[in-house]
Amino acid sequence: MQNLQNFRDYYEILGVTKEATNEDIKKNYRRLARQYHPDLNPGNKAAEEKFKDIGEAYEVLSDPTKRARYDEFSRFWQQKGFAGKQAPRGGKTWENRSNGRASTAEVDPGKYADFDSFINQVIGVGVRKDNRNGNSSNGAESDPFSSPNRKVQYTVNSRPTRRDIEARLTLPLEKAYKGGSERIRLEDGRSLEVSMPPAMVTGQTIRLKNQGINGGDLYLKITVEPHSLFKVEGSNVFTQVPVTPTEAVLGGQIEAPTLDGPVKMSIPPGVRSGQRFRLANKGYPKENGERGDQLVEIQIVAPKNISQQERELYEKLRQIESFKPRADLVR
Repeated sequence: MQNLQNFRDYYEILGVTKEATNEDIKKNYRRLARQYHPDLNPGNKAAEEKFKDIGEAYEVLSDPTKRARYDEFSRFWQQKGFAGKQAPRGGKTWENRSNGRASTAEVDPGKYADFDSFINQVIGVGVRKDNRNGNSSNGAESDPFSSPNRKVQYTVNSRPTRRDIEARLTLPLEKAYKGGSERIRLEDGRSLEVSMPPAMVTGQTIRLKNQGINGGDLYLKITVEPHSLFKVEGSNVFTQVPVTPTEAVLGGQIEAPTLDGPVKMSIPPGVRSGQRFRLANKGYPKENGERGDQLVEIQIVAPKNISQQERELYEKLRQIESFKPRADLVR
């Protein structure tokens, strides 16, 4: 509970004008919430109170109905008609929700001793009896202004609206494949240790319960970074493996990279550049727990720098080789 002693200018609290759009209000709220968040200002009571004020102001100004009602009655601030001054001509019909019951009544600001009493009548808040008179605090009264010894109070919404939020998280392929613990930092300044599932893919959404605003949920939208060796195609993983001309001619065992580490695979003699081979169950996990395959594409690569001995052997090979790949092109 807190005393309503002065008019609370919610526009000033959020640093916006009365003509501000909803987007302006949201943008300033996010900026100020990050600046005064208790996690970033440990032990700073002033920052904590400022953070509460920002939340209270945003709750009213972000709701079109509450904002319209606030704008309507706030125009009477510092207007003549209180404390015995001449009341403005004509009353105003307000909706009174005191004691949880809605009703409408003609409210004349001149009937109230001060602006605080007027606002509390309009918004229908409860009051407490002044403890200096020996009376206990009993919450809302049916007639909150019948006694001059009562202290007007209100309660900032104790159960603020739950709100889900979305954040984007970009991960390397190895991390997306294995999952595990990951520390993330949110826009509002919070730092969270998150247990990520294995086999994540781009576009996937991870739900974190109660990590949104006021107990809402946080949804992490996953993006997997491109990899220099692997390309995920559905549940299959594609990679290219270079081989020497000698390996291509003679065939044999070569080493190929996979998401689980390097493995040995056999290629036949006379393998062609661009030819693909399949490594079963070495692809990306599916939703049912099974795995796809890894497709290995062979790339024959000629060396740019060779030793003198290698050059002599290549020269001898050229003299005796019978393979003529361009025979059909020459007539």
